[in-house]
Amino acid sequence: MVAATVGLRGLSLCTLSLPILRSAKIKLPIHSFPTSRSLKPLFSPYNPTILRGFPSFCASPDVNVEATATAPPATEAENSQSADDIKNAANLLDIRVGRIIKAWRHEEAYSLYVEEVDVGEPEPRIICSGLVKYMPLDLLQDAKVVVLANLKPRNMRGVKSCGMLMAASDASHETVELLIPPDGTIPGERIWFGTEDDKDSQPEPATPNQVQKKKIWESVQPHLKTDASCTAMLGEYLMRTSAGVVVCKSLKNANIS
Repeated sequence: MVAATVGLRGLSLCTLSLPILRSAKIKLPIHSFPTSRSLKPLFSPYNPTILRGFPSFCASPDVNVEATATAPPATEAENSQSADDIKNAANLLDIRVGRIIKAWRHEEAYSLYVEEVDVGEPEPRIICSGLVKYMPLDLLQDAKVVVLANLKPRNMRGVKSCGMLMAASDASHETVELLIPPDGTIPGERIWFGTEDDKDSQPEPATPNQVQKKKIWESVQPHLKTDASCTAMLGEYLMRTSAGVVVCKSLKNANIS
């Protein structure tokens, strides 16, 4: 029995035998194949004519088989560049120290708190957070927090939310803790990643439209975690303020969002 990979009306049949083809009275698209060759090389699953002409259920049609098999491993320089790209993207986020002036339950959404947050602007921001399940309301009152400030505003059940409180969570997302800036920080101070010297090299933050269009937050968020000492990190870069690093209360090696 000879195995074949044959394209029929845009489909590929893997390990299809010639007897089955004959019994089904299926005519092969012989115009696609050289007629001067024998059947053995023609129906080989590695025949280049077949591989080029028809996608297969056995492999993604977008995969370059030859390139995949011979692709060299990523070099240290490429990995380093990737880390630099992530840090550069993170530098476009407007992450600030905030202070919750007051907080209350959302009247239309049982899982949401509404917070009035000082982020160093003339007027406090209104921010909605899905924290009801994870912490009591009194824990938010007058709390120092970390705010992602250049997201586009969202209407959350009739309340316009202008930012996001950043928090750490365990793998099961059963425990959530707000990130905590160190004592001595002032609401509105911009937070950065890296060394103390990196503060002065921060670019201007992206606009909310740019953050959404370029998916900046989506590219950075998977790389935000706490380390074994509960310090907030972007890869190997510390999350910093002028008064020290940002932490959470107790979650180690946790995701940050």
